[in-house]
Amino acid sequence: MMLVSLRGSIAFTTPSISTKSSTGSVLFSHSQTSRRNVLHKSAAAILTASMTGVLLPLEANATPQTDKDNLVKGYKRLKYLLDNWETETTICGRTDNPYIGCERTPEKVMEYLGFKSMNDPLFRADKTLFRLRNLVSSDDEDQYMEAMESYGEMSEAASNTAFISSWGESNPGGGKDRIDLFIERSRKQVESAKDNLGTAIKILGLQV
Repeated sequence: MMLVSLRGSIAFTTPSISTKSSTGSVLFSHSQTSRRNVLHKSAAAILTASMTGVLLPLEANATPQTDKDNLVKGYKRLKYLLDNWETETTICGRTDNPYIGCERTPEKVMEYLGFKSMNDPLFRADKTLFRLRNLVSSDDEDQYMEAMESYGEMSEAASNTAFISSWGESNPGGGKDRIDLFIERSRKQVESAKDNLGTAIKILGLQV
C-alpha cells in the first residue's frame, strides 16, 4: 500500500495482489479486502507519520474537548458562509478608484476553511478528526474515516478553486464571468466539505 499525504487530503492506493493454489485457483485477492482493513492500515500509516513529525504548538496542546469544540465552531462557520455566500465573497471599496466598485473575492473561502490562520477552528481539521477517531465505535468506523477523507479532499479543492478564481480576470480570455464561475464551483465544494464534516460530527455525537 502506498500513502500519498497532502495538506487537507489523504489518498490511498493499494496494488492488486493475488495468491493462487497449486491448482491455479485464487485463494486470496488483495483487491477484495474490505475497506475497513484498508482504512485500518491507512490510519496506522498516518499515525506513524505524525509521530515522526513536528507538532505545531496548537496541536501539541490539543485535547479531545477542544478538538470537539473546534469542529462544531468550524461547522457553524461553514454553514454561515454558505448561507451568506454572496455577501461573504464580495468586497467593496478595496481601492480608491470609484469605477471599480465591488468585486468578488476568494479570501473569505480560504479563511473559513482554516487555510489563512492557525487560530481558525478548522485549521488542519483533517488532523483534528483523526485525533478523535478512537471515540468512534467499530460499527461507524468506516463511515467516519470516509467522511474524514472526503472532508479533507473537498476543503482542499474548495480553497484551491477559490484561489484560482482570483486570477480569472487576469488570464487570457478571462473576465468577471470566469471569476464567478470558479467561485460558484468553490461554493459546491464547500457544501460538500460541510456535509462530510457534519457526518463526522454526527458520528461523534456532538451537538450543533
